[in-house]
Amino acid sequence: MGVDGQRVVLHADLDAFFAAAEVRRRPELAGRPLIVGGRPGGRGVVSSASYEARRYGIRSGMPVVQAERLCPQAVFLPVDFAYYRRLAAQFRAILGELSALVEHLSIDEACLELGPAARWPDEPLAVGQRLRRRVRVELGLSVTVGIATNRTVAKVAADLAKPDGLSVVLPGREAAFLAPLPVESLPGIGPKAARRLRELGVRTLGQLAQVPPYWLCMVFGRRAEEVHHLAQGIDPRPVVPEERAPKSVGHERTFHRDLADRSEVARALRELSEKTAREMRRQGLLGQVVSVKVRFDDFTTVGRQRRLLRPAFDGREIAEVALGLAFELLAEWRRPVRLLGVRMSGLTPLAVQLSLFDPKVLRTLRLMQALDRLAPRLGPEDGASRWLGAGSGYPVGPARLVLPALERRYDVTEDER
Repeated sequence: MGVDGQRVVLHADLDAFFAAAEVRRRPELAGRPLIVGGRPGGRGVVSSASYEARRYGIRSGMPVVQAERLCPQAVFLPVDFAYYRRLAAQFRAILGELSALVEHLSIDEACLELGPAARWPDEPLAVGQRLRRRVRVELGLSVTVGIATNRTVAKVAADLAKPDGLSVVLPGREAAFLAPLPVESLPGIGPKAARRLRELGVRTLGQLAQVPPYWLCMVFGRRAEEVHHLAQGIDPRPVVPEERAPKSVGHERTFHRDLADRSEVARALRELSEKTAREMRRQGLLGQVVSVKVRFDDFTTVGRQRRLLRPAFDGREIAEVALGLAFELLAEWRRPVRLLGVRMSGLTPLAVQLSLFDPKVLRTLRLMQALDRLAPRLGPEDGASRWLGAGSGYPVGPARLVLPALERRYDVTEDER
C-alpha cells in the first residue's frame, strides 16, 4: 500500500565507471578482467577495476604491480579523464531532467530529491527505473539506484544493490533495513572505527543504534550523536544542488624509478607546486595550508603540513614550504621516494582577497594568469611562477619575450592603488 507525502531521495552510482566506459568504446573487452589506471610493471595505482577483476581481490587505490600479481591476465589501460568527463556530463544532464535538486558527490555518483511523492513506492520506483533505462540506452552504461526517505539510507541501499541494481527502502523501514548490516556499511565508518567498535562488541548497525551516544564518544568524538542517528536511519540533511567549493587542490606523481637524489626530489616538488598553484588560479582560489605527501619505496606513506602567514597563489611560495616539509620527512626516514604529492587547503575565493593585495602583488597575479593562458603554447610543463624571477618579477626563459607587452596591458590603475 502506498504512503503519501513522504520525502524521496535517490542515490545514483555508475557501476565501475572508468572500466565500464572503456568497455563501452571497446566492446571486445566485455567479460574480461579490466584495470584502468596503469600499465603492467608500472608504478601507478588502480583507478578503476571491472567486476571481473574485482573477483580477484583488485580494488581502487591498489598498486598496479600488486593487481598484476593477483590477475596477470587482466587488461591494463591508461586513464582517459577527458573521455570520462564527457560521459559524466551526459549523466548529469539526465539527472537534471529528473529533478532540480541534484547534488553531485563525485564524477560518477549523485543523489537527487524528488520531493514529497504522491504514492510510495510506485512513483519513486518508476523514476528509478526510468533513470536506469536512460543511462543504459543513451550512455551504454549501467547505474545502480537506491531509493529511500533520506540520503544515507539511499546510499546504503545502492551499495547493497550493486552492480546494475535497484533497491527501495520504504518509509518507516529505515532502521529495520540497516539493523542487520555490519557497522562498516554506514558511510563515514572506516576500517579503523569499525575495528574499534568490534573490539567493544558492536558489530551491526542495529547494535550501534542501541548504544548510548555518550558511549560512542570514545570512537567518534563529537560525531557520536550524528553517527547514532544515522545508524537508526535518521538523516535530515537536505540534498544541496549548488556546486560545492573544493576543500583542497593538489597534484601527486608516482615515479617510474625511486628518487634518491635531493635535487630530483626538489625538481619534482617545484613542478607539483606550480601545477597546484596554476589550478588554484584557474579556479579563482587562494590557499593557506601546504600539505606534502611522501610515499617511500617500501610503500610507507607519510605527510606533513604547514600554515602560511597569508594565503598564496604563487607556486614559488608553495614550493618553498613544500621543500622544507619534504626534506624534514626525508631526514627522518632516509629512504628512496616512490611518490610525491603537494596539496593546498584552507581555500578562499581569490576575488575576496584582491582588495588586500598591494599593486605589485596584483600585477604579479595578472601576469601569472595571462601566462597560464599561454602555457599550452610555450610548454605544458612550464608555469607562470617558473617564468617569473624569484624576487623582482624579472622574466626568465620564454616569458621575457611576452611579459613587457603584458605589463603594459595589465598596469595597475590609480583606483587599484
